[in-house]
Amino acid sequence: MIIFNTTVNISYEAEKEWLAYMKETHIPEILSTQLPLDVKLLRLLTEIENEGVTYTSQFSFRTMEDFLAYQTNYQSEIQEKHHRRFNGQYVSFRTLLEEA
Repeated sequence: MIIFNTTVNISYEAEKEWLAYMKETHIPEILSTQLPLDVKLLRLLTEIENEGVTYTSQFSFRTMEDFLAYQTNYQSEIQEKHHRRFNGQYVSFRTLLEEA
């Protein structure tokens, strides 16, 4: 199992709008590709003092090939929509994990 993890620190001011966008638009759009098997959206509880709230989204892919198909065919367009909407209100980083 391959896990595509994105960690986002979103400003307090944008948090409610961002969370609604993630649940109603962003995540359903990714799942509609039919490549991820599952997703978890989690809020970090051990927050350090910063300018926002931290969340992680974890998309599970059956194989590396499924993830690469998502990355090649869909990822940049979906990420760009997110970036245009929340530009300047978040910082993020991505990690790719393999279930042991």
